[in-house]
Amino acid sequence: MEVYSTFIVKFKKALGLILPLFLIFSLGTSCKKNQKKTESLLNSSKDFTELKIDSTVVKPLIQKYPISPVIANEVIEFYTRRNYQFGWFNTNGMTCGASNFYNQLKTYSQDFGDNSLNNKVLDSLMADFETNPLKISSQKTNLEQFDLLLTATFFEYAHKVYGGATKNASALDWFIPRKKKNYQMLLDSLVSSELCKNLQEPLNQYYIRLRAKLKAYRFIQKKGGFPKIETGRKEIVLGEGDSVLISVKQYLFLSGDLSTKDPSTIFTDSLSKALMNFQHRMGLNETGTLNHQTIIEFNKPIEFRIKQMMVNMERLRWIPVEIEKNYLLINIPEYRLHIFENSKQVWVTNVVVGKLIKQTSIFRGNLSQIILNPYWGIPTSIVKNEIIPNIQRNPNYLANNNMEVVDGNYRQKPGKNNALGKIKFMFPNNYHIYLHDTPSKRLFGETNRAFSHGCIRVENPKRLAYYLLKNNAEWDIPRIEKILKTDIQTGIRIEPIVPVYIAYFTAWVDEKGQLNFRKDLYDLDKKLAEEIF
Repeated sequence: MEVYSTFIVKFKKALGLILPLFLIFSLGTSCKKNQKKTESLLNSSKDFTELKIDSTVVKPLIQKYPISPVIANEVIEFYTRRNYQFGWFNTNGMTCGASNFYNQLKTYSQDFGDNSLNNKVLDSLMADFETNPLKISSQKTNLEQFDLLLTATFFEYAHKVYGGATKNASALDWFIPRKKKNYQMLLDSLVSSELCKNLQEPLNQYYIRLRAKLKAYRFIQKKGGFPKIETGRKEIVLGEGDSVLISVKQYLFLSGDLSTKDPSTIFTDSLSKALMNFQHRMGLNETGTLNHQTIIEFNKPIEFRIKQMMVNMERLRWIPVEIEKNYLLINIPEYRLHIFENSKQVWVTNVVVGKLIKQTSIFRGNLSQIILNPYWGIPTSIVKNEIIPNIQRNPNYLANNNMEVVDGNYRQKPGKNNALGKIKFMFPNNYHIYLHDTPSKRLFGETNRAFSHGCIRVENPKRLAYYLLKNNAEWDIPRIEKILKTDIQTGIRIEPIVPVYIAYFTAWVDEKGQLNFRKDLYDLDKKLAEEIF
């Protein structure tokens, strides 16, 4: 007990400096400067503390609590690597990591309305320790129990908050690979006094942005939520007056679209601009008027929006912490293609995605080839359901549509009316999905653009091709244009290949810090909500 007596004396002196400290998290990528230090901790046999847990009590104490075998194995591995040294306590008292983690745990519970990680025994031990530390620290059994509970709770928290509550994302039509995260390394960083203040969460910047907005919406919810917008008018425009505009302005002030409070009943220019911003965030036509579609979005309950954010935060837990610096991102519910260069968005263009019965798949691919003047190899399902019935009605259908049959396969020859347009972007995958031009340009003017058989139509395919080939001196714009004036199919290799992410997010924070919402096009939010709530 000599070590524990020393611990108590030193703890009294240090108590004022220990509690409470808050965990500092940064936005961005993982902390590489500390990676080597952390790896050395994982493989080191050095003594972290003189305090040791009796190795024979670890498993019995774990079995007292309802934790999964995966978490139990994580706990045992943690203490085995440390030669059963304490994780959260040393001879100076409780490490900053303990109070940091506990505060983070409670913040998570509050922000997400999730009590599943709460533990009454842990709460009681922490409360007793804060009010009377000698009550816990003078008894080795209490201290061992406290340390083990903190460790088990941390691994439960990490697996859920950093890894995601859903284990089988592919069952939810998500096929972007999930990178495994090292929670042992993360916990070593947390409990090490040397690394404590520099710990970074293994979460990507998009998650962190959306989490901040979730906190803001939780605050609005506690204050009564957004006002209900009720009017019998089809549309209210600039210069008109109506009492409902008081509630509209109150809503837009709370949501951040309107910068100043305005209790008047007049439709002002500032209100029109605020409505346009709101409509932009909702993916509506930016009319700047109060119309039916805008009112529908206004009147979606704040509880619905909070759940929508939480569902998308679950998806963001599946995304790697570090995404490649140069990549393309297609967000299906947004109907837009984003081009990123050096981790910054440089360009955005509209796309058309698969309709409900022909959904565009969610996956990651590598764009490796551009094809100018492509043939369209018509899928068997389209041949069966569309081409053959048309041939039966009109024997000249193939000739009229520049189609032919080669070795029993139907295809459409290159040309201005080809279904793929003049350019096709290939990233080989198991879902037969690619990007392409289209002769049906009018569809890009629609607000909801789910019209394709699964592949993705790009509004500005030439600009995309120029961008992808900008560093290829052999393929400058004049040469590309020359080939496009012909009907000769021509392939161009992309080097280096460019990653393509086809994702599904109905709530996100954009590059300008604006919170966006979209409709659940494929009912995937509903499916995921049933899984996690």
